[in-house]
Amino acid sequence: MEIKDKIVVIRNNRIRQIIFVTIAITCFIPALISPPIALLLGIVIAQTVGHPYLHLNQKATHILLQASVVGLGFGMQVDKALETGKTSFLLTLTFLSFTLIFGYLLGKLLKIENKTSFLIAVGTAICGGSAIAAISPVIRVQEKQLSIALGTIFTLNAAALFIFPAVGHALDLSQLQFGIWSAIAIHDTSSVVGAANKYGPEALAIATTAKLGRALWIIPVAFLAAYLFKTNGPKVKIPWFIGLFVVAMLANSYIPSIHNYQHIFTSFAKTGLTLTLFLIGCGLSRKLIIEMGIKPLLQGIILWVIISLLSLGAVLYFF
Repeated sequence: MEIKDKIVVIRNNRIRQIIFVTIAITCFIPALISPPIALLLGIVIAQTVGHPYLHLNQKATHILLQASVVGLGFGMQVDKALETGKTSFLLTLTFLSFTLIFGYLLGKLLKIENKTSFLIAVGTAICGGSAIAAISPVIRVQEKQLSIALGTIFTLNAAALFIFPAVGHALDLSQLQFGIWSAIAIHDTSSVVGAANKYGPEALAIATTAKLGRALWIIPVAFLAAYLFKTNGPKVKIPWFIGLFVVAMLANSYIPSIHNYQHIFTSFAKTGLTLTLFLIGCGLSRKLIIEMGIKPLLQGIILWVIISLLSLGAVLYFF
């Protein structure tokens, strides 16, 4: 009986692996799987057969996302990036500050545990899972606190990938307006790039640059977190991939020979981000969703909806 059970387990695991690997490979064929569909397929996998390599998922997603963002740098120009940075800086700072303060007050109102509430606010304010991963060791969170925050942010992040392009088209937003709005209001870099890429090439360039500028706020916010929670945790990790993104952009702007290979780098980046979204979807297991609970999810939804509406109003007014 035990031998038969083991055979069944091995067979089921192989089937899960075959399904997972087949879809992952198909993510490299843009004509078959778009970023939103990749995310949806990942969620389906997580809720049905399960992720066969779940223990490797977070690290793989982290590395693949960073490599893909660097690849996007080869499709951008320095002058346009500087213009976007100047345009979005004040809006980013304003909404980041507002999100952290309002998120703190909302967490108190809903009586959510302090560190969990802070991680949800940080994930909404800066760059989703990347910000949570960077801040969590600084304030020494427990595994359950980390899981609840990540589950909340990734669930809303998945919704944003479908909602934002639809709203953008309904309101007839320009490429500039949509790029800045998505960079401010969508949590994670992967979904910002996925939504903007779906909207248009100019929106993609603007959103990526503005979003990476927003991601740099991880550093001062990490020091603020260490002070607020009175911790002497690990040193703050600097997001070095943003520096590599800048190097790639400089190379594309000032080294003409790079243009011969530009399409290779940018194609890899876009397909890499599609695979990243598939992996994120696969990570949204039933266990993670159950662990979230109502209150943290409610905090995340209220915070996100208010920031999205306010930033949309600001973008429509100023641009």
